Amino acid sequence: MMKDLLLIAQIAGRRCAFPAEEVQSAIEISTITPVPGAPDYISGITAMRSQTLTVIDCRRALGFDPDQWALDHRAIVVAVDGYSYALRIDAIEDITGGVAEPETIPGGFGPEWSRVATGLVETRTGPALLIDLAALIADPDALGAAA
Repeated sequence: MMKDLLLIAQIAGRRCAFPAEEVQSAIEISTITPVPGAPDYISGITAMRSQTLTVIDCRRALGFDPDQWALDHRAIVVAVDGYSYALRIDAIEDITGGVAEPETIPGGFGPEWSRVATGLVETRTGPALLIDLAALIADPDALGAAA
């Protein structure tokens, strides 16, 4: 049984689960400095305690319309391959534990989610898609070109 703690967040209207051990913190983003020439899913950079974070708009990274849902002023801070990222999400819901091992994702979630979700996990607050951080921050255009 998956007893690890999970941070539950909303992205593009879906409940998503991130392993809490992979989340460094949740922050409020006040200023984002655009980066010329960056892919559109990279909102820019921001600072947290003298550390530069690349800001990822999770909805754009998944290929969704960024204006369809209200965007939270908070972000989830994670590190992948030695780089730090602030993941902009729609809302942070809770930290909870899984009540069962992740299951295969049933059909109907679409190709956007199949690229980043490793399974569907039942939590104490309901089901959520278990998200692979490295897949979420990867350039979706480069992945499509490689396929």
